[in-house]
Amino acid sequence: MEDIRTTIDYAEVSESLKKNLGLSGSPVAVKFARTEEEIPEGVEALAENTRHCQMVSLARKEGKIFYATADKHSCSGGAWALGLKEITPSLKSGEFYFKLGKFDTWAACKRTIDRIPHLESGTTYATMYAPLEKTPFTPTVVLIVAEARMMLKLAQAVLYKLGGRIESNFSGIQSVCADTATQTYLNGKVNFSLGCDGSRKFSGIEDGEMVMGIPVELLPDIAEALPIVTGAPGSVKK
Repeated sequence: MEDIRTTIDYAEVSESLKKNLGLSGSPVAVKFARTEEEIPEGVEALAENTRHCQMVSLARKEGKIFYATADKHSCSGGAWALGLKEITPSLKSGEFYFKLGKFDTWAACKRTIDRIPHLESGTTYATMYAPLEKTPFTPTVVLIVAEARMMLKLAQAVLYKLGGRIESNFSGIQSVCADTATQTYLNGKVNFSLGCDGSRKFSGIEDGEMVMGIPVELLPDIAEALPIVTGAPGSVKK
């Protein structure tokens, strides 16, 4: 059973995103599978243990399609944010990030952790990944890694029909998991993140790149608006 009633041509949307933004890799389809039965036939389990942000990179840069259960997620913070595992005691207390030197006080760590968007532990059976143009499943969210100039065009496409403002929400940690995957799913809004030390170190996000999470429901409107905003008379061309 599909998770969405609206028919979306993911290959066509991906082509629009890649063509109009000049992406170096693919937009990545990410799905929070609630049960084993939601894994499509032919989609294989990831063989090695790794981090969610690295999994996104495998789909984005290498075109891989796969799923990963909790035991394959090597980042405890990411697995917790995605609803795969319980939060660890050291993360919950603030100890983890305090020892990493990320904050001046233990209290600052705790305030931050308490506000990290996360799914209820155990509600996700597995996370699935695919290049958007090849996805065999309905994504929960789509993640795009791109330079700031491209993110500007994405923002303009998001606002093209209704206008308004985009409110970005992040804390400099857990960017590809909590900021742009989980939060985007929970509130149904696009979100920008500057990335984090972990995702930049382990998943190949370059110095000049940012991350954006898009709810699958917004994809058609964004793909339709992109060629308009990038081709507008006032649009700055590279």
